[in-house]
Parts: sequence; structure tokens; C-alpha cells
Amino acid sequence: MNILVAVIQLLVAAAFVSIPVVRHRFGPAAKAAAVAELRRQQVRPEVLEENNLRFDAGGHETAAPVAVAAVMTASAAVNFAGAAPAQVMTWIFSSLVLLMNAVIVYSNLTAVRSVEAAFRRKEDPELARIDVGPFLQAARDAFPPWVRAQTYVRNAVVFGGSAVALAAVTVM
Repeated sequence: MNILVAVIQLLVAAAFVSIPVVRHRFGPAAKAAAVAELRRQQVRPEVLEENNLRFDAGGHETAAPVAVAAVMTASAAVNFAGAAPAQVMTWIFSSLVLLMNAVIVYSNLTAVRSVEAAFRRKEDPELARIDVGPFLQAARDAFPPWVRAQTYVRNAVVFGGSAVALAAVTVM
């Protein structure tokens, strides 16, 4: 059972690493599309840089998923070794990953509202003029169509894999 859990944890780690990999590869195209949309809306594109708005894999967009992948890899190593803390680590980290991924999915589903709210909090009149829906859609459309499928697969691996790992350690 430990081997199954360890393999699942490595799959979850890979799923999280895929986030910054995709953003690194296609982030510049997303930014270019967002800039084009800002120009269409007659908003200065420099507002992105001035407010640290990014579409690439910089900052927390890389650090957070890589940290999750590192923790899941460490937990997998403990499971492969059959060490005593494996069950407790799996319970803690798989539960946290389930919750974090739920937050990620929720933030993706409510992106327009949350970006609008963030723009309002900045009290920058230039940001307030942005029609956020088309702005975010332009950035999304710059990613290849397979990225949407990859997102569904990633979520299935994270949610399903974590649930299976938790069930497996429950019966151990």
C-alpha cells in the first residue's frame, strides 16, 4: 500500500510542477494578448508592470507549486521507505493538497470578480478602467487548447490521487 501511495504522491507532485512549466512556456504569449486587449480598451499596457501583474511563472506562481511538489516528493520518499511517519505525513499533506487545490479551482472560477476587487483595492484609476472579463479571456486564449485539458487532468490527479492516498492510509 505504501508503494501505491508513494506513486500517487509523485503524480501529485508532477501535477503541481506542471503549473509553472506551462506558465513559463506560454506566459509571454498570454501577456502579449493581455497587452493587446488593454490597447483595444485604450488602457496603457504599462499599468501591468506598474502594478506587478504577471502571466509568467515568476514569484509565487513558481514557488508555491514547487514547494508543494517538494513536500509531496518527500512524503513519497518516506512512503517508499516504509518509514513510521508515512501514514501521518500522507494524512497531513494529502489533506492540505486537497484543500489547496480546491482554493486554486475556486480562484480560477471566480477570477474575474477577484481581479476586479483587487483592481479596486489598488485605487489606480487606470486599473479601474479595465474590462477584466475580456482582459483575462485574451490571456487565457493565448494558451494552446490542450492546456485546458491538462488542467482537467491535473485536477483529476490531485483530487482523485489525494483521495485514493487518504483512503489507502486509512485501511493500512
